[in-house]
Amino acid sequence: MLDFQALLENSLDMICQSEVNNGKHRFVYATPSTTEILGWSVEEFLRLPLTEIYAESSMPIIFADAEKLARGELTSTVVVEAIRKDGRHVWLENKVRLLEKRDHGMSVVICSRDITRRKLLEERLEQLALLDGLTGIRNRRAFDEAIDREWKIAFRAHAPLSLLLLDVDNFKLFNDTYGHLEGDDCLRAIATAMSRAVKRSTDIVARFGGEEFAVLLPATEMAGAEVLAHRLCEAVTALKLPHCANPCAGRVVSVSCGVSTAIGSPGGSMTTPEGLLLAADAALYNAKGKGKNCVVASSLLV
Repeated sequence: MLDFQALLENSLDMICQSEVNNGKHRFVYATPSTTEILGWSVEEFLRLPLTEIYAESSMPIIFADAEKLARGELTSTVVVEAIRKDGRHVWLENKVRLLEKRDHGMSVVICSRDITRRKLLEERLEQLALLDGLTGIRNRRAFDEAIDREWKIAFRAHAPLSLLLLDVDNFKLFNDTYGHLEGDDCLRAIATAMSRAVKRSTDIVARFGGEEFAVLLPATEMAGAEVLAHRLCEAVTALKLPHCANPCAGRVVSVSCGVSTAIGSPGGSMTTPEGLLLAADAALYNAKGKGKNCVVASSLLV
């Protein structure tokens, strides 16, 4: 005959019973695995208010889940952030089942599994998905997400948003002369130099594609963007990477830069950032036409 109490007491998951009355939650039962997962003894855990068990960011999730059960759902699954006795945060997957529904509350059983390692791995994979595999800086996907986000912020606040597009001068000739492995090393060195030259944490450096890089500068007017553009160009030439087919910079690797700044205005109608990208691309094309290794800027009223 199965000993159900023994099964409960030896479960690796944390199994709890919670009473919800007039919107107030109180745990009335917990298995010994509570101590292993959260560090509290069962007696300590049952005395804790909900706000000392779960992180503040998880409270709306818990209350919304309780409302869903109160409306008639029998089961639910949510992922929440909990706080251990030692202060460390862990991620729990809570599988909740309604036991009894009453006029002003309900009783539920919660099976909580520690998924912290899985959550950290998922977050790491998400981060890697936004990084360029060659240079280690943000990739085009991350840039596209950032420019959409920052454009909306700038558009609402009527604030300036600047963009730099940089292209390695005569890069095809560099690859033809030194080989593609040296070309990869060159791009990595440029990405590192640019990242070091950009000081604000809000600024975004990304590989735009091939030998082209982008730098997005929130809340930055044209004058400030041009200053940074010249600093980036100087940072690249300061690397002194040999490039015998690049006469425009004394036979070392250099970049050309196009700068565009969108200036939000009341009643503006441009709701997407394509204009900013086109303006920066046109400025970059002009910089190439002027002999490379230089900066050209243009403004855009939106």
